[in-house]
Amino acid sequence: MSSRYAILCGNGRFPVLALEAAKRQGDEAVAIAIQEEADPAVEKLAVATHWISLGQLGKLIDVMHKEGLGQMLMAGQVKHASIFSNIRPDWRMVKLLARLHTKNTDALIGGVIGELRGEGIEIVESTRLLTSLLATEGAMTKRKPSKEEEANIAYGRQVANTLASHDIGQSVAIADQACVAVEAMEGTDAMLRRAASLVNGKELTLVKASRRRKHMLFDVPVTGPTTIEVMRETKTKVLAIDAGRTLLLDKDAMLEAANKAGIVVWGSALSDSEAS
Repeated sequence: MSSRYAILCGNGRFPVLALEAAKRQGDEAVAIAIQEEADPAVEKLAVATHWISLGQLGKLIDVMHKEGLGQMLMAGQVKHASIFSNIRPDWRMVKLLARLHTKNTDALIGGVIGELRGEGIEIVESTRLLTSLLATEGAMTKRKPSKEEEANIAYGRQVANTLASHDIGQSVAIADQACVAVEAMEGTDAMLRRAASLVNGKELTLVKASRRRKHMLFDVPVTGPTTIEVMRETKTKVLAIDAGRTLLLDKDAMLEAANKAGIVVWGSALSDSEAS
């Protein structure tokens, strides 16, 4: 039996792949696309598309009610810098912002989810349509990490998990068991290029952490072929991600590119404390 729900579309391939998956299984997915972020390709895949700007919380709720939708899936990111530079809040978002003690991603999106739930709208796990693309444990590439790279991964996970718990960023760049760079609002690619400029040609390890949440409703770590391209450019030889909690977009193409470049893609198992 088919389902009908909304997909809130941010940037990147995530929303496109989610809509494709919904279409394959016969669901009626309505795209609510963020003007500043979403790919116009979503219009060809959804049964209907509504465009909204960042900050139009009232319009988002109105669209859900007019379409008769009770479930929403959030796919794709909104650049953190965009939240600060492009957002023009409507009256409903203004009221929400006034109640928030902090304006980080967890607080802001968590507040939006609270508003939606108050309107009878359920937010479902963002990975629900793409579970086959979730990272698995261990090496997903032909090459496995060396002992030195394993040490970088272990250290990087400690740092990345600490930062993620404060909603600072998801990724860190490590060289010789030292943290070279930390991701903030600039994104992973810019962080890697900055790190490469600091290490005089040394190889880097990229560690991307999922946040210590019990849910996967939003801001799920994603990676894909573009990440591999930037890793090749910056001499980053290892990508360590959390198994079961990170999406590999265009997974087959990504792993093929990683194998050609001699890059390790490693899925780390979460401990009980990390998964809670």
